[in-house]
Amino acid sequence: MLDLNQMALFVQVVQAGSFAEAARRLGLPPTTLSRQVAQLEDSLQARLLQRTTRKLSLTDAGRTLFDRCAAQIEALTDAADALSGDTNTPKGRIRVAASAGFFDYFQMDWLAEFLARYPAVQVEFVLSDGMADFVGEGIDLAFRGSGELPDSSLVARKLASSYMALAASPAYLAARGTPSTIEDLALHDCIRPAKQGASGTWRLGQGGNLTQVQVSGRFAANTGQAQIKAAIAGMGICLQPIGALQSALASGALVQVLPGVASAAAGLFVVYPSRRHVPRAVTAFVDMTLERLAATIVERN
Repeated sequence: MLDLNQMALFVQVVQAGSFAEAARRLGLPPTTLSRQVAQLEDSLQARLLQRTTRKLSLTDAGRTLFDRCAAQIEALTDAADALSGDTNTPKGRIRVAASAGFFDYFQMDWLAEFLARYPAVQVEFVLSDGMADFVGEGIDLAFRGSGELPDSSLVARKLASSYMALAASPAYLAARGTPSTIEDLALHDCIRPAKQGASGTWRLGQGGNLTQVQVSGRFAANTGQAQIKAAIAGMGICLQPIGALQSALASGALVQVLPGVASAAAGLFVVYPSRRHVPRAVTAFVDMTLERLAATIVERN
């Protein structure tokens, strides 16, 4: 007879993407999960998972079993939660990946209020402008400025629209002059991303017309936060999301260059490792973020 507990653990491992991440979510040793899944494979006399040092992949048999039993396992879990009164209570630890400058526009007070509202939830942030490794770093959701995904298994949802604007310090503009056209940017020091293979071409629009300009400069950095600080220090003109520039523009540390000119529309996207069985704590956090961003946009307008 098949062990339903082993099947439930198998589903958890598949949804988490690794034994280590599933063990973290369940509070169990990874060796226990591995042993239980191995026993399930012995009972079925079929290999369900291909194990590598970096990630797991389903065999045909594993995919068939997951597709047929995941929904039923979820239904049983929901029924148990309903009986215990926990059906709508977010709980557990969630790991969030975001850009290095995320808290420049995402207020820490929002996070404090969220944690006060849900005392059974813990939040961990992994801040980097690089793409998160969902499996390797145990990421539950990531915030990105683009909906382009390197992995087809990931799912992106747009939370807010924004745009990239140009800005420089008053000191830089006093010394070098203020550009009057997009083409003038080619004559200025422009602060660019320090990414291997990154293009020095900025694609900027005004009044529905798109213009490409080749830019150069003496400083580059791999985080938007560092690029903004360089612009404040008078090292050139930066191109950053308008939300990330708001504080410096309001204080006068930066001045918007070529108002009305912006890059192709940007935005804020939330990325999940899968659209299936998203933890309630993750859903609650995303809903809070969407609510706060919407209120902020209304206030600014």
